[in-house]
Amino acid sequence: MVNVIIQMSKYVLVILAAAYAMKCFTVFSDKHEMDRGGVYLTQNVLMFLIHFICYLIIYLMTDDIKMIYFYIAQFILFLTTLIVYSTVYKHASRLIVNNMCYLLMVGFVILTRLDYSMAVRQFIIAIAAIVISLAIPIFMAKVRTLDRWGIFYGVLGFLMIASVFVIGESRYGATNWISIGGFSLQPSELAKIVFVFFVAAMLANDVSFKRIVITTAAAAAYVLALVAERDLGAAVIFFVTYLIMLYVATRQFRYMALGLASGAAAGVIAYRLFDHVRTRVIAWQDPWGNYNDAGYQIAQSLFAIGTGGWFGMGLFQGSPETIPVVVSDFVFSAISEEMGALFSICLILVYFSCLLMFINISLRLVKPFYKLLAIGLSASYGFQLFLCIGGVTKLIPHTGVTMPLISYGGSSVLSTIIIFAVIQGLYLLRQREVYLLEKRRERENQSLSEAEYR
Repeated sequence: MVNVIIQMSKYVLVILAAAYAMKCFTVFSDKHEMDRGGVYLTQNVLMFLIHFICYLIIYLMTDDIKMIYFYIAQFILFLTTLIVYSTVYKHASRLIVNNMCYLLMVGFVILTRLDYSMAVRQFIIAIAAIVISLAIPIFMAKVRTLDRWGIFYGVLGFLMIASVFVIGESRYGATNWISIGGFSLQPSELAKIVFVFFVAAMLANDVSFKRIVITTAAAAAYVLALVAERDLGAAVIFFVTYLIMLYVATRQFRYMALGLASGAAAGVIAYRLFDHVRTRVIAWQDPWGNYNDAGYQIAQSLFAIGTGGWFGMGLFQGSPETIPVVVSDFVFSAISEEMGALFSICLILVYFSCLLMFINISLRLVKPFYKLLAIGLSASYGFQLFLCIGGVTKLIPHTGVTMPLISYGGSSVLSTIIIFAVIQGLYLLRQREVYLLEKRRERENQSLSEAEYR
């Protein structure tokens, strides 16, 4: 009977995931946030149904009462998050909040399936991150001098990255972790947010050649520090984020071309200097020819994705544990194997709708600092997603970055939730700008009418 439920659930989950993904793009057809209420409510129903069905299967397969308690705790967290956001921030983007909760739900489901203890730790960190995120939009609305702290951001971000040289730990060939109270943290995950604030503050109102040289030198210091730590995935994200922000600030394509050429040269140098870079390139070129060595991880990933087919094998019906580091770097492969390619495609569409919303917000912002901030965070988020999915599907060499909000990694979850909160704060600032503009027009029209009457 349990096997019948699991097999039936595969198709139900795909249908629900497809409906949720479709609703993510339906909201863009309505001009006003208040007109989208029905769509958001439907999303809420769909996400909670998916969450319930997945944990029902997990409980049936494990027969462990802890799974019910864990599900209830998550349900309370997500319901509270949705209610608090809609109460405290009445004009917030509910699409951003819904998608954040949905991605976290999927992450908890697959992590519970792979390693319950890791899922619990991730849940604790997510609670703390959501609590922090609730204060960020208020902070951004109250503090109007964020664009004046450029040097502070630059120094703070670099010190965060450099901290691993003093108290860092080496994992998977990179020295980019620190441990605090039993929890591991990647400083580069939080530093990338500070880095975006730094670049936005430096280039928002001054794009002179001198300012560009100073900012580029600082950005190069960040990237070189990450290279020294052998955290090349993060180095690439910082590099691409800076190039995009520089181009948006200056509108000069020659800077982009020069940066891309420099990046290509740096890639060749990294290939020659670092053994683990060569190993990943070799694995990318021919994983089957190096199956017993460098290509094992990517080959197992491709096996998992191919085995899952369109609808997946069902939760607990696959063997994702055969993929090394599956809970973090290769979690997309585990989802594809047990929940199917169609579910994974819908997941990518949800991610893409977030990116589309981020870019849409950045285009509507007027203040250069806020516009650059939104663009930088969008670039960082979007390129990280590309590196993660591209790596596990053999589109590009694997870089070891996590899948936002789903992969195991407290620092990754914390930084992504903060990114969502900052974007939410920018959205609310834009809503305030629109409100003040409409009020000013109303006063002008009223003054004009009174003048005509006289």
